[in-house]
Amino acid sequence: MSPSVRLQEMIRVIRSARTQGEERGVIQRECAAIRAQFRQVDNGGRSHNLAKLLYVHMLGYPAHFGQMECVRLIASPRYNEKRVGYLGAMMLLDEKQDASLLITNSIKNDLSHSSQYVQSLALCTLACMGSAEMCRDLAPEIDRLLRASNSYIKKKAALCAVHIVRKVPDLGELFTPAARSLLSEKNHGVLHGAIVLITELCERNPETLSQFRKAVPELVQIMKGLVMSGYSPEHNVAGISDPFLQVRILRLLRILGRNNDTASDAMNDLLAQVATNTDSSKTAGSAVLYETVLTVMDIKSESGLRVLAVNILGRFLLNNDRNIRYISMTSLQKIVLTDHNAVQRHRGTIVDCLKDPDASVKRRALELSLALVSAVNIRSMMKELLIFLSSCPQELKSQAACGIFNAAERYAPSQRWHIDTILHVLTTAGGDVSDETVPNLIQLITTAADLHCYTVHKLYRALVTDISEQSLVQVACWCIGEYGDLLLLGECEDTEPVQVTEDDVLDALETVLQSHMSSPATRGFALTATMKLSTRITDNVDRIRSVVSIYGSCIDVELQQRAVEYNALFKKYDHMRAAVLERMPVMDKNSLGHTNGELGFGLVKELESNKPKQGEQTAASEPMNQVCDLLDLLGGSQGSATAGPASNTLSSPGGDLLDLLGGLEPTATPPAPAVTVYEKNAVTLKLHCDSRIGPNLTVTLTASNSGDSDLSSFTLQAAVPKSVQLQMKAPSGDFLPARAAGVLTQTVLLNNPTGVNLKMRVRVSYSCQGSTFQDTVQIDSFPGPGY
Repeated sequence: MSPSVRLQEMIRVIRSARTQGEERGVIQRECAAIRAQFRQVDNGGRSHNLAKLLYVHMLGYPAHFGQMECVRLIASPRYNEKRVGYLGAMMLLDEKQDASLLITNSIKNDLSHSSQYVQSLALCTLACMGSAEMCRDLAPEIDRLLRASNSYIKKKAALCAVHIVRKVPDLGELFTPAARSLLSEKNHGVLHGAIVLITELCERNPETLSQFRKAVPELVQIMKGLVMSGYSPEHNVAGISDPFLQVRILRLLRILGRNNDTASDAMNDLLAQVATNTDSSKTAGSAVLYETVLTVMDIKSESGLRVLAVNILGRFLLNNDRNIRYISMTSLQKIVLTDHNAVQRHRGTIVDCLKDPDASVKRRALELSLALVSAVNIRSMMKELLIFLSSCPQELKSQAACGIFNAAERYAPSQRWHIDTILHVLTTAGGDVSDETVPNLIQLITTAADLHCYTVHKLYRALVTDISEQSLVQVACWCIGEYGDLLLLGECEDTEPVQVTEDDVLDALETVLQSHMSSPATRGFALTATMKLSTRITDNVDRIRSVVSIYGSCIDVELQQRAVEYNALFKKYDHMRAAVLERMPVMDKNSLGHTNGELGFGLVKELESNKPKQGEQTAASEPMNQVCDLLDLLGGSQGSATAGPASNTLSSPGGDLLDLLGGLEPTATPPAPAVTVYEKNAVTLKLHCDSRIGPNLTVTLTASNSGDSDLSSFTLQAAVPKSVQLQMKAPSGDFLPARAAGVLTQTVLLNNPTGVNLKMRVRVSYSCQGSTFQDTVQIDSFPGPGY
């Protein structure tokens, strides 16, 4: 191929290459010829060679050796060469290249050129690849061109100013006066560029934002002109007058009206006019309406206008275009938190979108449907969600199951309905539920004492029918172990009477133990259930003993240990077997002991909202009495372990014991003064470090209410770093009287074995005059040394 071949011929030869190697050879030969011609002083085909090199660059081959040729062509007086040079600069140069600094002076000269086309080349190049240094040097020239009389130049200068503001935000003040004057322009391009420039200025400078809020009436008039009479016929798209400019103006109005009553009031009528007069049957009209909805929901608009915006999104749900349905549900997902009732009117349409074949639309419909569940519609919505769960794609089963669990826990009309719903989910998607499902369901079953017989019968039927769903099998085994005697009675008013024998129950559990589908955890549940039945049946104890002894040599260490311990109960400790295997007491979900959580993920432990029962107080005092008895044996304790509120199970016994050894100083640090960690809405929360022994720290949170109204349902939630252990004691109550008439206290035990910087996040929630309040505070430092 000749070195002087035309660009079209080179493209034809490259496209006709049969292999990548042949293409590479053609390009290498041509690049060598281009290099040779670049080195010639008198080269009349420089622009021609650079154009070929740019095509090679677009194919992905190296073309950096043409950077200096771009600089030379930009400095050329010929327009054809200058045009190719600027195009090469935009493609081959960026702010990281030293060669880009060499064209700054050429751009400055061309910005003052007599030809508008040469000026436009310089403006486009600066807007494309101008570095921060180039922007600072040439910003005055751009400001001058913004005030020029040529609309063609002002349009390009406005877009170039946008690039400068993004690169160097401090230069925004330079363009503010000129940008304000551009709003009076009639040219579409100039006005569009001015709106984009003003939007950038307002987003980056609050002072500029307040200045342009005065221009809201002018923007409203421009927008009304577009809606009512049209701007120019050449910018009409599918019957919508200049939709691109409308969208830009609406976006700017959203920024100007945010958190400002005056600006919002000035644009309310306009937004209502746009929302009612814009045709949504075309994509251009839908784009304008969607931007209108975003503006209405972001400013301080009237309630009727917000309902109108939600109705527009509801109409979008009926659109045949899946993209429009998707963005509609995305917007409704954000709105449902603030305008729940308005979105609730479109519940039927949203639920219908669960049947959409598009996976993205289906996922959004699921998220929105879960957000719409309330105490009023829980039964109807849950029916639709359970139908969806049975046929939804595999990738959505886990999300759907988790959402159903959360909704059922919050709005369950009865405990039986709650249990039935969770069992239905476990039967349908048991393999896709989270690990917390099993303990949560067990806790729910233990608290529903009237439903123990009903639940164990239903779970037994599910266990006999299918043992593939591990979560369901685990709960069934646990219930059979706990309430097997109720199952054997065969008397249950809520279900059909079924006579179950001891052999039937043991056969079902042995099937679980021997199945290859059972996980080690599931076998542990089944073995424990089998062992518990030894105290609930009379005729098959020897069979249970035989089953347990078999697993004493199991390869699974956990299962083997359980079996060995259970064998010991049959032999050496048979007199204790009935007491050890008695029915579990009712478990309180809010007092499960220790909890760990990452601060970043907001994992919290909700504290008990009720006062401790009398039995709990007695049980808690027994260890203290045992400590006193031990000190009495040594002589001279005088019951100090129970004297005074400053004593506690962590510090007092150790201190008394050291006193017996001759007045040694105890290791516990002296109590630090209380500090206020939260003070808002008349609620004050103080933190007091009671004692510290090594890594253990005892903290007391004290809440008071200085307002005029009583606070009820007062609860706290807390989270600590993962390496810190957190144990909560029962709070003193959940009612906080007004005018500081009383306080609530909460004791927190922290164990920090690794010595990390101790932090704690506390969430305060309470009800006042029928309204619920919630706030979060993070405690980054604790009073006392080392914290």
